[in-house]
Amino acid sequence: MNPKSKHAPLAPQEWLFLALVIAGWSLFVCALGKDMSWDFRNYHWYAPYAFLNDRLGFDLAVSHHATYYNPLLDVPFYWLATHTRAWVALATLGAVQGANIIPLYLIARSLFLIEERKLIAGAVSLVCMTGGLTISLAGTTYYDNVLSVAILSGLALLITQRDVLDGGPLVKGALIAALAGFVTGMAAGLKLPMAPYTIGFAAALAVLPGDAKHRSVRLIAGGMGGVLGVAIFAGYWWLKMDHLTGNPLFPYFNDYFHSPLTGDATFRDTRFLPDNLKQALLYPFLFSIDWRVANDLPFHDIRVGLAYVAVIVTLPFTIFRLHARKGLVSIDAATALFAFAGVSYTVWVSLFAIYRYILTLEMLAPIVIVAAIALWPVSRPIRLCTMGIILILAVMNTRGGILDRAPLDEPYVQVTLPPIEHPRHTMILMTGEAPMGFIVPELPPEIPVLRIDGWLVQPKDGSVLTREAMKRVAAFTGDIFLIANPYEMGRARDALTDYDLSIDWLGCRDIETNLGGPYRFCPVERGAEETP
Repeated sequence: MNPKSKHAPLAPQEWLFLALVIAGWSLFVCALGKDMSWDFRNYHWYAPYAFLNDRLGFDLAVSHHATYYNPLLDVPFYWLATHTRAWVALATLGAVQGANIIPLYLIARSLFLIEERKLIAGAVSLVCMTGGLTISLAGTTYYDNVLSVAILSGLALLITQRDVLDGGPLVKGALIAALAGFVTGMAAGLKLPMAPYTIGFAAALAVLPGDAKHRSVRLIAGGMGGVLGVAIFAGYWWLKMDHLTGNPLFPYFNDYFHSPLTGDATFRDTRFLPDNLKQALLYPFLFSIDWRVANDLPFHDIRVGLAYVAVIVTLPFTIFRLHARKGLVSIDAATALFAFAGVSYTVWVSLFAIYRYILTLEMLAPIVIVAAIALWPVSRPIRLCTMGIILILAVMNTRGGILDRAPLDEPYVQVTLPPIEHPRHTMILMTGEAPMGFIVPELPPEIPVLRIDGWLVQPKDGSVLTREAMKRVAAFTGDIFLIANPYEMGRARDALTDYDLSIDWLGCRDIETNLGGPYRFCPVERGAEETP
């Protein structure tokens, strides 16, 4: 086999394979229907609306902490869903998520060194798309499976162009590393939990072979590309947040930035972090057995755990160069894969330990597994059979919990509101923890919406945000209404009491939506409700 054939352009049948997978994923997403997830109702619909209509200071904490997330990632889908048919928006989202097959196939195709590499790469990359959470998140706007396209593309550039990065022209190698770093940095800029992959990317870039000059040039270029990607896709928002709040990552890490708007807390979700080193080392086994150890969304998948074991077993063979004589895979490519996955995982388990944030590793795990087994010093038939058995075992132990979906009708978000007689002289308050941000774009745009009680603000928290909310409510002279979950009306009453307000219970009506509810819509009166 010509060693350069692994870099040959894709044949027509390969393009057809990739196109069919993408089209199939798009149809699958349309068949599932609209995303009704908690996060979509909380902020994935509200955030782009607020950004495009400059409501950041007009509303207050509508989507809790997520009110202040970088909204750029949500804008494309929001624009499609509000300017085209619902099925067009979902089909496009599905196609983008299905596009993960392209870098996965390219990585696997470049990894294998045998004649059957295209067939094996196609089979393995298909297995990569069948992960438990990968299936569960199809058609949702969590975007972990959208940003994975960028992260995997950056890795694919390193793997497929490793010969140039090793000993090719320095300028060409620098450009490849910079482009790969850029798309990886872009993902981290759009969503901070993707940051561990930037460290994994640097590790993969570092372990690829090459002399000191090539290594230093590509590391510098990759780093500069990554910084540029973060700066372009997050810099504007961080500057805006710093100007408005005094914390570019508001409200997160406020124990470091000390924004006066809220308390000096980190605000990170630390529920899933391992309690000790033993638990951290066993974590892949723990979440393979019980998804609740590391995630809010139900799934069952053992492939990350299998990859973890496979790499550990293979490391001594790699370190002491005890590989099989008849190589099935490129040792250089396999080492880069191990470095990327291992370092990304280590950073992730230290910072987040939320399984959804390593969805990219769930997708990559089958390739890591076959790369590891391919290096074992046993006969070729044994290695190939072991690969097949392990991948079949992984697929058989995969169960995705399909999240609730809404029918694919028009418009994308449907909200039936009670009459609002004076929208220019109306204020709406939200209370409780329920996700209600998706309702706001359907309200008259003149109405400010303030969540006076939730995760970020509470009436008695003493924060500047709460003081500002109290001033605005006290100074407002028009009609005030409450929107709250029916199960949180007691909490709503208590929160309004702290604002010297009360609910007109006889005037309450329901807000009906196609994504959940109903929600209560109640007139609010001045004067606290008397306690019986």
